[in-house]
Amino acid sequence: MSLLVWSALFSSILLCFSDIVSGTTTNSVNLSDQFETQTYIIRVQNNLKPSVFSDVEHWYSSTLKSLTSDQLKLDHEKTQNKNSKNDFLHVYKTVFHGFSTKLNQQQAEEIKNRPGVLGVYVDRVRKIHTTRSPHFLGLTGPSAHSANGLLKGSDYGSNVVIGILDTGIWPERRSFHDRGLGPIPSHWKGECMEGKEFSKTLCNRKLVGARYFPNGYTATAGVINETTEFRSPRDSDGHGTHTASTAAGRHRHHASLLGLASGVAAGIAPKARIAAYKICWERGCFDSDILAAIDKAVEDGVDIISLSVGSGAVPYYQDPIAMGSFGAMEKGVFVSASAGNEGPGIMTVANIAPWITTVGAGTIDRKFPADLILEDGRVIKGASLYSGPPLPENTFFPLVYAGNLSANVHNGTNTSSRSSGFTSAICMPNSLEQELVRGKIVLCDRGGVPRVSKGVVVKDAGGAGMILANVSPEGLGLVADAHVLPGLAVTETDGYTVHGYIATSKNPRAKFVFHGTQLGTKPAPVVAGFSSRGPNLESIYIIKPDIIAPGVDILAAWPGNVSPTGLSSDLRRTEFNIQSGTSMSCPHVTGLGALLKGAHPDWSPARIRSSLMTTAYIHDSTGRVLLDEVNYNTSKAWDMGSGHVNPEKALDPGLVYDLTVDDYLDFLCASNYTARNIRSIARRPVDCTKKGLQPWDLNYPSISVVVDQSKPSKIEIEVRRTLTHVNDGASSYTVKIENPLGVIVMVDPPKLEFTHREEKKSFVVKIVTEKVAMTPGNTRSEFGRLTWSDGEHMVSMPIAVTWQESY
Repeated sequence: MSLLVWSALFSSILLCFSDIVSGTTTNSVNLSDQFETQTYIIRVQNNLKPSVFSDVEHWYSSTLKSLTSDQLKLDHEKTQNKNSKNDFLHVYKTVFHGFSTKLNQQQAEEIKNRPGVLGVYVDRVRKIHTTRSPHFLGLTGPSAHSANGLLKGSDYGSNVVIGILDTGIWPERRSFHDRGLGPIPSHWKGECMEGKEFSKTLCNRKLVGARYFPNGYTATAGVINETTEFRSPRDSDGHGTHTASTAAGRHRHHASLLGLASGVAAGIAPKARIAAYKICWERGCFDSDILAAIDKAVEDGVDIISLSVGSGAVPYYQDPIAMGSFGAMEKGVFVSASAGNEGPGIMTVANIAPWITTVGAGTIDRKFPADLILEDGRVIKGASLYSGPPLPENTFFPLVYAGNLSANVHNGTNTSSRSSGFTSAICMPNSLEQELVRGKIVLCDRGGVPRVSKGVVVKDAGGAGMILANVSPEGLGLVADAHVLPGLAVTETDGYTVHGYIATSKNPRAKFVFHGTQLGTKPAPVVAGFSSRGPNLESIYIIKPDIIAPGVDILAAWPGNVSPTGLSSDLRRTEFNIQSGTSMSCPHVTGLGALLKGAHPDWSPARIRSSLMTTAYIHDSTGRVLLDEVNYNTSKAWDMGSGHVNPEKALDPGLVYDLTVDDYLDFLCASNYTARNIRSIARRPVDCTKKGLQPWDLNYPSISVVVDQSKPSKIEIEVRRTLTHVNDGASSYTVKIENPLGVIVMVDPPKLEFTHREEKKSFVVKIVTEKVAMTPGNTRSEFGRLTWSDGEHMVSMPIAVTWQESY
């Protein structure tokens, strides 16, 4: 197609956009419709820009400025648009081609049918999902610092730049000093954006760049509240500072949270450089801003992207994070993302694209125990980060259940007792009657409001202390919090015990004993109860999460103006804070990715992920298969993926499962994505006519298959994989199989002989099973493991076999 035709074609597309933003369309949309607009992300073909324009933004602006109708000019004045450049919230030109702007629904539908538009996506909102964890990961011992160790071998990540996409950063923290660091890596091209209370001088050889992205947020959520947050890269939440220092904080002595977890704090890659990209604000993180940050981070020259945000799974071609991450992967950037905190529910895992490394959370061998002692002598083990004045040591306090203390009931309002009882049971603000609370320990159920907020409610009502009881489905998993009054968390089972004691005792009384920091606890690790689980909602053939890493009670840097609870009424301040979530496990893998990239600069993102997955371990400190914190039963691949990361083993994996961009495209073809869908992800036309493609044949470091129950009773499925030798010299690997229950797995050939580095060998996995009797709509999964070993290296991956019965 000629340049003139392409230019005219895209001018017609942009004419529609110019009409939209100025209040006029060919369908005569009224200006009043602007009040019903929302932000959309528009993806266009990457080969449309005429060469006469220096860049895409120039092209857009020039086309818009060429529109000279009197009506357009009038409408621009009415909508107070000063120039066409302001019509776009973001222009994407590195990992994604297109832009974001505001449209109403009718306009969005019209744009979808315009030539050259590959996709139109509603701007979704996402949510934000260490003195001990480096030691727990084996990164503090002599072997890690030896010449052949991961830290020394990568020079502690000094030539690697990590892009932290989060709530910003508090640059003055000691974790981000640059003393002793060499020059900034030459491939870094980013900048330090100025803004409120953030000057360029705050960047250094450690914090090499900082940017902020408010346009999508302000277009949808409204203006930024500058009394509570900063229009700049500065962090007013704490989440971004915590994740950045977890991934790459410098060594800091005498770190603690108000005396708890004291020791030397350090990030996983302590010399890696940090670039902060602020994408999250008070009311969330919007796709248009996240995509802009990914786009800019890759352009700036980051080597690693860390993304501790997410939401429910959607098809890859409708997920801007998946699409942006594909472009980053294509440029050689390793993307680590949190799995989400919606566990233990099944199919809750987020950030599920196979080119993203998805990280679940596990515990470490450190806890913060606190005892609830009932007056009848029973001792209930709980958890707490409370470090303030304790209750009198030998005094038992009256113990009451919040569900019986409704302020509405006792104030004589018209609210139903059932409704009032529920809001008071979960200790909602203003739900408790002071006369019934004063001087007592109050039992609150989890749910409804943040855990630490419940303590404020009890304290404001005059309570002496608080017990926070898990409810289904939290189970036995405990999260310690820095409560504003004496308080602790107990399990669901123990919560029932306390409920029963209150209900059956004439004068229930209790007291607390706080034990501070306890190290060397067993078993560890355990899969965190809150960690989101598989199977992968979009493609069951890709096991997600990929791995788990430390994500419970993690100590890391914290902003100077944010309390440890994040509550405005909490006046305490601390340099470090303890947080839990897959948001905390993600930057552990981010830091490990940086160390591996530093040690192996030529490794692809797929090789880095493979080395982490195939060397992960699945047995805890007691020798048992990793347990699930919800019920302390054995965890499965849907819960832990390939297992818990093992950094030193990952440095020298022996073999890796590598992947190219074309491999991912074949996977999308085999997954029955349309050519248009794939073009939306890959920014290129694809040919899906290749025969024999199967989605389970993607060269991934795990295997997941689905049994077709409509076939004869004996079912055979063949899965293909290819290994690349990453060591010098010759090696001979033999396979070992742990069969899933009711399945026989055979490998051909059972032995692989390698003679030199980068040699590739393929093998076939034959999975044989029988049909299983099930009721319609049900599924059943069984799990096994496949391991290649040369006597020194163990290259393992999980196998998942799922039977499902259609309706």
